[in-house]
Amino acid sequence: MLEYRVAARRIDAHGAVATAKSAEIALDTDLSGRQDALNPAELLLAAIAACMLKGIERVMPMIRFDLRGVEIALHGKRQDNPPRMTEIDYDIVVDTDESDQRLELLHKNIRKYGTISNTIAAATKLEGTVRRKG
Repeated sequence: MLEYRVAARRIDAHGAVATAKSAEIALDTDLSGRQDALNPAELLLAAIAACMLKGIERVMPMIRFDLRGVEIALHGKRQDNPPRMTEIDYDIVVDTDESDQRLELLHKNIRKYGTISNTIAAATKLEGTVRRKG
């Protein structure tokens, strides 16, 4: 079983920092918001995107999938009472010459083997599409 560790500390009323390994990320914890850091909801969406991108890297050699690039856009909806994400939609755009069937195979594998995306999908609605760039 794999384990992960992240530490976070408050800098001041405007922000915090999270660290893992030798990486560091600024956190928007300011009640008014900050433009130069990700807030918790944005971090969640970024974690899903990172999971999907890592999944693509993992599955590409297994299914011999060729691509030139990938972009993922995510959109989350939050309700206030109780506060929670009610749904997350994503759009994966792949720059590839692979067939539509192979593109769908890539999508199926992204959804099947994503640790973070599977965890989130068990807690809220997570839906999206994969399409060819162009």
